[in-house]
Amino acid sequence: MEYTPDGTPVGVDDPYAAAGVCDHLTDDGRCRFALERTGDDPEFAADRRANGYACYVGSDRRWKACPHYRSTTDGRECLRCGVSEVRLAHDDARPLVEEHHLSYGRTQAEHGHTEGRSAGDSGETGDVDAGPHEITVALCRWCHTKVHRSFARIDDDASPDPEAIAEREGRRRKTRSESPFETASQRRDRADRRDESDG
Repeated sequence: MEYTPDGTPVGVDDPYAAAGVCDHLTDDGRCRFALERTGDDPEFAADRRANGYACYVGSDRRWKACPHYRSTTDGRECLRCGVSEVRLAHDDARPLVEEHHLSYGRTQAEHGHTEGRSAGDSGETGDVDAGPHEITVALCRWCHTKVHRSFARIDDDASPDPEAIAEREGRRRKTRSESPFETASQRRDRADRRDESDG
């Protein structure tokens, strides 16, 4: 199993097996990194420009080979147990679903954050490894804790934690109670009726 820089497990043997499509890949198969961030890697951008900005790995999807591959989560649902995020407007409560790193990108690697493989390691697949790459998935905070504090895996067939369900349902109930629109006069009438019943 892969490990974080702090030595805790990330819940997967091969981060690339759980990784999604590159964040820089456009709908028409071009590399957004080369299109928008030319100055960050001029040589890479020039190479992509010469190839019509086509994705570096093409349809093979061997993400390890691309020096700028990155796959981050949208954070809407826990990959392990399926708990969905419910955000409350104007509330800074901790999210139900959090970003979980399977692999850290170059910025963290430059500061000693590597996950056990060297950048040139080809791994078991024989692919060129241009990493490290940033790869994240969404986990609810309960599964996130289980993965880091035990040998739980992100692909376990897990049921949502009872606390996660209670928290989610509490947020849904609060959202529904706040959603009906009331005019100022309706709120005033309701407050007047409550005052009359109290008095």
